[in-house]
Amino acid sequence: MAILTLTDAAAERIKYLMEKRGKASAGMRLGTATRGCSGLAYAVDYVDDPDPGDEVVQDKGVRLYVDPASLMFLIGSEMDYREDTFTSGFTFSNPNEKGRCGCGESFHV
Repeated sequence: MAILTLTDAAAERIKYLMEKRGKASAGMRLGTATRGCSGLAYAVDYVDDPDPGDEVVQDKGVRLYVDPASLMFLIGSEMDYREDTFTSGFTFSNPNEKGRCGCGESFHV
């Protein structure tokens, strides 16, 4: 099973964000943070210097770094990017999720 896959929309958005940043980056970091009603939330940020323990995912021309503490929560997930009239952002289809809070900000495994 792949650690993580990206949709075309997610890959294009990451490429856009990397170009727009105006500063060279090694890639983007995907992890989880303790937050919200259900306990965990997805976190996406730029990576200037990768950590030695990061798991590297290369898909559709982008490089994602997954921090080791989050790896077990993310295995098998699909990262997408969606945009509609009221919201835009990365979304995740995660087979490890057992539930989400009502607002959708956090999840638990």
